[in-house]
Amino acid sequence: MRKGELTRAAILDVALDLASRDGLEGLTIGVLADRMNMSKSGVFAHFGSREDLQIEVVKLYHQHFEQEVFYPSLKEPRGLPRLQAMFARWIKRVSVEIASGCIYISGAVEYDDRPGAIREELAAMVRTWQAALRRCVEQAITMGHLRADTDPQQLVYEMYGLVLALHHDARFLKVPGSVNRAEVGFERLISMYRAPQPAGDEMLADMNNQKSAVKKTA
Repeated sequence: MRKGELTRAAILDVALDLASRDGLEGLTIGVLADRMNMSKSGVFAHFGSREDLQIEVVKLYHQHFEQEVFYPSLKEPRGLPRLQAMFARWIKRVSVEIASGCIYISGAVEYDDRPGAIREELAAMVRTWQAALRRCVEQAITMGHLRADTDPQQLVYEMYGLVLALHHDARFLKVPGSVNRAEVGFERLISMYRAPQPAGDEMLADMNNQKSAVKKTA
């Protein structure tokens, strides 16, 4: 990368940190210039406007989300194992963001009733993630991991509800054990939608669960 590209990347990293903490509306050229030890004009030269900067921050956040949550989960087998991996990595990321903040969640509060390019960018990113979850659920249905009558949109909605509750209780109310509650909620949710297993598979699943319990207590 050339010097200008490196500087721009560095500005965006700091801008993402600020936006996670103070919200996208709290992100200003002045504050960013102070953090970067640059002039306002120097920062502004890399972006056409404050709105362009905010949109680039949203895109960078989405890239990080994909790299940490989506792409690693694709290494898991299709269907339920992949869906479980997506949710586990999603929860892990949210648990880290409890101290800083989630752009998707804070952005939804900031821009829920403010039409414009930033809102559209945020909404597009969230819809992209929901679509990925929905495709994964549909694959799990096709492969017989989840019941044939499972409503993919409903399951994704309920998964989102668990994450929003986690973020609310852990970040706002500071409730201990919120991450574990979200994980338990997801397991209960999947058990409701899981397709019936043949008797032999049920015995094997029981044996695996017993082995897991032994390992945890060892």
